[in-house]
Amino acid sequence: MQAKKALIIFIRNPELGKVKTRLAATVGDENALLIYEELLRYTMQITENLPVRKMLFYADKIAENDCWPTTAFDKFLQQPGDLGMRMQAAFEKAYAEGASQIMIIGSDCYELSEALVNKAFTKLETHDAVIGPAADGGYYLLGFSRPNHSVFQNKNWSTDSVFQTTIQDLERENFSYFVLPVLNDVDEEKDLGELRKLLLLKSN
Repeated sequence: MQAKKALIIFIRNPELGKVKTRLAATVGDENALLIYEELLRYTMQITENLPVRKMLFYADKIAENDCWPTTAFDKFLQQPGDLGMRMQAAFEKAYAEGASQIMIIGSDCYELSEALVNKAFTKLETHDAVIGPAADGGYYLLGFSRPNHSVFQNKNWSTDSVFQTTIQDLERENFSYFVLPVLNDVDEEKDLGELRKLLLLKSN
């Protein structure tokens, strides 16, 4: 494992009525939880074998006996504050513990792959930043080979302006950056794709 490389993974604790609320509005809380649990399993599977430090940050409380093995993932609790404050704190922790190439992902992107995360780390060898735009105007991955604080500040999180304003921050501060392919996050029923089969299985 390369200690200088760290992958931060932000997740929510999978609790009924507290995850995927926009999705739950049309498919119900139980189906939304089912979908989110599958997203967690998928994210674990594509990151478990990456040759980097994996830092898993829970939103509410650290779970010891879940699908994330402690042999592969170091477990932490997200700091209080808005999403930007929580991400900045996680990056600062990774830097403080010796990492120099740091990326963050969530657990909402069923199109993300181990190969794409590896590619992103490769791009950090020659760029200051790497970013993976989401189709909804946000991003599914963000990484740096040198610190940047502005990208975590003054953002309207969960809106379609996040990717563009992040790019503006990078350009204003003369950060070289590489843009990955646009992928879809799973936030609403229209985003389910092949995950929709889980709903059908549940109804049978």
